[in-house]
Amino acid sequence: EAESKLFYEIQNHQFDDTLLRSLLEKILPQKKRIEDFEINLRLPDKRELIILINARQIVNEKKADQLILLSMEDITDRVHSEKIIKENEARSKKEQKKFTKELEGKVKERTEALKEKNEELERTNLQLDQFAYVASHDLQEPLRKILTFSMVLQDKHKAGLSTEILSYLNKIESSSKRMTTLIHDLLNYSRLLHQEKLFVQTDLNETFQNIINDFELLISEKKAVIKCDILPTIDAIPLQINQLFYNLINNALKFSKVNVPPVITITSRTLTEKQIEKYPAFNPSIAYCEIIFKDNGIGFEQQYAKQIFTIFQRLHDKDTFIGTGIGLALSNKIIENHHGEIFADAKENRGAEFHVILPIKQSV
Repeated sequence: EAESKLFYEIQNHQFDDTLLRSLLEKILPQKKRIEDFEINLRLPDKRELIILINARQIVNEKKADQLILLSMEDITDRVHSEKIIKENEARSKKEQKKFTKELEGKVKERTEALKEKNEELERTNLQLDQFAYVASHDLQEPLRKILTFSMVLQDKHKAGLSTEILSYLNKIESSSKRMTTLIHDLLNYSRLLHQEKLFVQTDLNETFQNIINDFELLISEKKAVIKCDILPTIDAIPLQINQLFYNLINNALKFSKVNVPPVITITSRTLTEKQIEKYPAFNPSIAYCEIIFKDNGIGFEQQYAKQIFTIFQRLHDKDTFIGTGIGLALSNKIIENHHGEIFADAKENRGAEFHVILPIKQSV
């Protein structure tokens, strides 16, 4: 924009200042200099800048060109800071004392408010613990009846039941037992105050198989193919790691292409020391495993790879894909609780890969 223009024409002629022009015109004939000349500029976005200008002649012994070296420095922040400092210094002791007193009052008010909020939070947590305990116990009774009646049917009428009905009854029994286990985990989760106590040796193969059983009908309906490596056993919070697998596999099934059977591949590897060094937050004395959930679905643009882990962030309209947008945010939180890392690689219409890195053993 400035090329081939006179200096005074650039920036909408804002440098065409009468005094500045007079000083510049004296540099070459009178060997003058411009030192610390201030000029105010107004930008298109209505911001104002204060520019400090210095100028002097450049002498080139080999050429006869007459040149001027012109330097411009944006001193807006510095001037504003100096102004604030002067204003503060000019404030009287009485005003300063009043200001300090008001500040102390606000700090006291905020401290008291914070104390009240903490007490309220403790009461709320206690109520939530009680609610989880009562609700879990209330849920266990109908589950117990479902299991009982299912077993009675199998015991008393086994001979008269078809193979298909027996298969359904087995699935009811299996799902009920699994629900009972989840309720038990929920109770333990609500009782324990320290998260570290929740970590137990968890076979990820069992976790995977449980989730596959949960999605059995959807997998059959979509004709999905799911392949999985042998997964490691790690220190984990079973309820949360179960939720993690559920969210990632559910996403892969949900965001599949129309009329294209989903193919989900889950691979696992142990990271080398060099690979662990790429993650500054990791403990180099601990072994880590990486589990990759790869699908052939609709994918997404890589520029949204971080956004998708933010709560309630959706890349697709809710009419096309049902959901709240909380699943991946929850997965991210679960990974934080396990001191690991999660990230995504994807291309639109070419599927997605979710990389989950977890410690095999939690540090003490």
